[in-house]
Amino acid sequence: MTALPDARVNKNLEGSGVRARIQKFGGYLAGMIMPNIGAFIAWGLITALFIETGWLPNATLAGLVGPMLYFLLPILIGHTGGRMVHGHRGAVVGAIATAGVIIGGITEFATLSGTPMFLGAMIMGPAAAYLLRLFDRAVEGKVRAGFEMVVDNFSLGIIGMILAIVGTLGVGPVVAAIVAVLSAGVNALVAAGLLPLASIFVEPGKVLFLNNAINHGIFTPLAAIDVETAGKSILYMVESNPGAGLGLLTAFMLFGPKSLRASTSGAIVIHFLGGIHEIYFPYILMRPVMILATIAGSMSGLFVATTLGAGLAGPPSPGSILAYLAVTPPGGHLPMLATVLTAAVVSFLVASVLLKFGRGAEDDVVEEQVHAIESMESGSAVLGSDVTKLVIACDAGMGSSVMVAGQMRKRLAPYGVEVVHTPVDQIPVDAQVVLTHEGLAKRAEAKAAGALVVPFSSYLGDPAFDRVELAIREGRLLTAAGIGEAAPSAVAQPAAGATATATLTRPKKKLAPGILPASNVRMGLASVAKEDAIRQAGDVLVASGAADPAYIDGMLLREHQTSTFLGQGVAIPHGTNESRTHIRSAALGFLQFPDGVDWDGHTVNVVIPIASNSDEHVSILAALASVLADKERSQRLRTARTPDEVISLLTPTEE
Repeated sequence: MTALPDARVNKNLEGSGVRARIQKFGGYLAGMIMPNIGAFIAWGLITALFIETGWLPNATLAGLVGPMLYFLLPILIGHTGGRMVHGHRGAVVGAIATAGVIIGGITEFATLSGTPMFLGAMIMGPAAAYLLRLFDRAVEGKVRAGFEMVVDNFSLGIIGMILAIVGTLGVGPVVAAIVAVLSAGVNALVAAGLLPLASIFVEPGKVLFLNNAINHGIFTPLAAIDVETAGKSILYMVESNPGAGLGLLTAFMLFGPKSLRASTSGAIVIHFLGGIHEIYFPYILMRPVMILATIAGSMSGLFVATTLGAGLAGPPSPGSILAYLAVTPPGGHLPMLATVLTAAVVSFLVASVLLKFGRGAEDDVVEEQVHAIESMESGSAVLGSDVTKLVIACDAGMGSSVMVAGQMRKRLAPYGVEVVHTPVDQIPVDAQVVLTHEGLAKRAEAKAAGALVVPFSSYLGDPAFDRVELAIREGRLLTAAGIGEAAPSAVAQPAAGATATATLTRPKKKLAPGILPASNVRMGLASVAKEDAIRQAGDVLVASGAADPAYIDGMLLREHQTSTFLGQGVAIPHGTNESRTHIRSAALGFLQFPDGVDWDGHTVNVVIPIASNSDEHVSILAALASVLADKERSQRLRTARTPDEVISLLTPTEE
């Protein structure tokens, strides 16, 4: 049957083509906006409440609107963009350079009129940090002892001054002209009633996980300009309208495959009330034709919004109905509700038709068997009983792949299947089946043309793991997304000498001395942003002498490529394969955040950074997998009070 979509769907890069580059670029844009979305909401609420046409008009408090729009928000964006590129120094120089483009975009200081420099901040923040990073690397190791602080401070100040001048006289006016053209184009579409056509491009873009880039990288900055003059903007509703997704999920709940109906009600709550739109993307990806339903729903909603003059005073983030209600200006609730309801009804009707109102849902199993046979004939399937080697691939081959390999090695040992882990770019030529995160599937397929690549979305308990084991145990056809029927003579038998419990075939092995010293354990840390948590984790490795500072950049880059979140409140940040050159010795760290770190929508309480050039860390990751599988021990890991307790919990008893 069709696999149940996972709520934690991958948002990461696939391959090295145009789509991957667009995703990466969009990720950087969204990465500058998303950490500051609370500031945008604060500004939107102040606008909705205190401007002359607001809920509680107040001239004094309305005076916050202009300075926040022109100064606070762009500087926050530039600061964040700079930090993404070059840490704290990059953040400072990015803010300085952003101040320049802000001044360059203001045409009248007395009334604070001109162009809010969101786009300028997205350009100058990262660019300034990149130039400073080039300078820092050029002088690294060449500054005489005792003069480091002088060089650091004056280099930042001089470079910041130059870029602020460039922003004021050059970049600011140019960006203002570009924004004026874009705004005029959008306003023309709105005036002509053509804005609904944007859904033709926006909805497919969302399903490709470009939703945050589209919303916060494009529409949010343009919408802020509208709010300054009109107190509301329809552009906030182009991508974020929860109605289209609600209609689609409701259709699946009533008429979709029976294997999905029971879980879809939960997805509706997460989407409509929680604002997590990604929850419905897998439903479209499993049946791409369903994109027509969300396009139709979104277009219809925008048509109603245009006709009734609907708009929001701030960005609804996340895109839930509760957020919509909070940022709707006075007199705007009926048009807003009509917009959402229309999108939901139209999307539901179109989706129901495409699902044939439930007729044919029982054919799913038959269709899957046919697909499996066709896949076998085309070389994209293998017979489970023929599998002797399973490769687990991740970006660097030393973190998530070790976790999955530890799980699968135990499950497949009774059948004599060899399980190895490797970087995705170094998959061995004799691999028969490759398990890899769906964000790396395209790269794996390119490197292992003769193997079957089976993607998964969650590192713990993903349905793909069960499919692989079932296919091998029962000798069934295994494809990238399903399994076929078993051949009676093909059922796999336990390998000679193998026991029913794989763990009995593994020799005992103690934790390598010094790989996790007590000095590398940090307890009771205050909550921070994900990037800051990764930097703190990298600092632990650097302070222990296990890695050079440049390894931290590799850890941040690795996180941009594929998330290191494992589940059960644990993340294992580590560098890219290329950054291994900055590792001096094998080591791990342990950072505990009792109040949690927001890790792309997941809450992480335990961060375990990894530095390793070989497999010294395998034993502790195997133990970690065992801990996470045990809810009681996993909870103890998150609430441990001493380094000794942590090390005791993570001390492995087997490979």
